Amino acid sequence: MSTELHIVMLVVLLCVGLAGMALALVKGGPTQPPPLASVNEPFRSVDTSDLPPLERYTARDDTPLAYRRYPGRRGRARGSVVLIHGSSATGVSMHSLARALAAAGYDVYVPDMRGHGESGSKGVIAYIGQLEDDLSDFLDAVQPAGPRTLAGFSAGGGFALRFAGDSRQLAFDRYVLLAPFLHQDAPATRKGLGGWAHVGLPRTIVLVMLNKLRITAFNHLPTIAYALSPEAAAKLTPQYSYSLMQNFRPHDDYRADVRAMRQPVEVLVGGEDELFYPETFAPVFSHAGRVVPVTIVPGVGHIGLTLEPTAIDAIVAAVAEGIHEFGVAAMVSTS
Repeated sequence: MSTELHIVMLVVLLCVGLAGMALALVKGGPTQPPPLASVNEPFRSVDTSDLPPLERYTARDDTPLAYRRYPGRRGRARGSVVLIHGSSATGVSMHSLARALAAAGYDVYVPDMRGHGESGSKGVIAYIGQLEDDLSDFLDAVQPAGPRTLAGFSAGGGFALRFAGDSRQLAFDRYVLLAPFLHQDAPATRKGLGGWAHVGLPRTIVLVMLNKLRITAFNHLPTIAYALSPEAAAKLTPQYSYSLMQNFRPHDDYRADVRAMRQPVEVLVGGEDELFYPETFAPVFSHAGRVVPVTIVPGVGHIGLTLEPTAIDAIVAAVAEGIHEFGVAAMVSTS
């Protein structure tokens, strides 16, 4: 075969490959899954009549981002808790838990993460890593009292793990992960997250390849959709861009995040979680290189972990225990 023919074949293959990639970018996005009742229905009964007003801080790109503050209701605060909501949601979804933590004496802060609710444009962020920068800017602007706990639910728990393995992890004294999303291939994750999400794999695969080449021009395209009811989709965030999908979770090598953690970490999960396998969390963390206490709350599903009284009591107890341990350690170190 002549050299000229080799070149022609290579050019043809390159053109076919580029055309396939272009088609995947255009047509390979996510489809909206049918509404998942176990996620949508529980929030209908939540009383938000005493929801605190939105406040705002300014991020480093001059974007005003929203949060709610629940002052501790026992005089002097016992510390502060920053609560990170789950995928597609807003800080309102954490209202029941935030109210209980405030009643226990903690100053509680619940941001709408960028791309959600009243923070930025829904479903998009400017770059992977912007959410960590936003959280750092929030701490600088608001200065929550110490000791500080970062607690995240579901995707927010995955993001809390991401931050717990970050170089800025010492900004918090303790991390509480509530049914955290670790990775789509982690043993703890049910197939398709139990029907909660659909990923546009063709588009995602191409974007992963492009990002390895440092091409990020298409990271605004949606790559994941969530099983929201039409009513919820109108208020929440039904799809994420590639950047937001990759940022609101641990790094792809979540085990490296686990190994990098230096602060105390605890996991709580409902015994009847529909998105995850509760009994696998302890071995997953152990195999990743860190033994982490895991509390399985019997009879509680995924959303129920932040709504049902038994689960909320367990979370408040976990936060209180961690703060007590921090206080004892601080007294020992200064004595």
